[in-house]
Amino acid sequence: MKIMETAKMVEIKEVPWTDPDATALRARQRVEIAAVYGSPESEPGPAPSAADTAAFFVTYDARGTAVGCGGLRDLGGGTGEIKRMYVAPDQRGTGVAGLILRTLEERARELGWSRLRVETGSRLTAAIRCYTRAGYAPIPAYGPYVGAEDSHCFERTLPPAP
Repeated sequence: MKIMETAKMVEIKEVPWTDPDATALRARQRVEIAAVYGSPESEPGPAPSAADTAAFFVTYDARGTAVGCGGLRDLGGGTGEIKRMYVAPDQRGTGVAGLILRTLEERARELGWSRLRVETGSRLTAAIRCYTRAGYAPIPAYGPYVGAEDSHCFERTLPPAP
């Protein structure tokens, strides 16, 4: 799907978990998070994998460079979870994160889900701002994040498709 945003063309593609661009973006995300938390082992829940990811998307800029990604995990009961959402530092503030979120929400509706949840770390303030600006409200920790001190959990009831 191609979407015009902030006067430039970007393309968002659904790709397999093992796609090289998806793998590279997830690795960059883990390096950034490890730098923030001082450890590569900062994820309190089970890491997503090809086996439990319902959909994964990569966003490309006008030059064809992979600049962002995000995936969905099925939590059951009509609820999904956003996993590995990431935007390259030089693309932050350009609208790419919002495009990824809207794409994930659209896909979640196609999957029959009515709610999306996301967990992020307390030190990832830009991520927290992104989710709250997009209408995600704080909720108590759920699942594997219960008792994880640095976890902040959010949820959004998805509006009907336009």
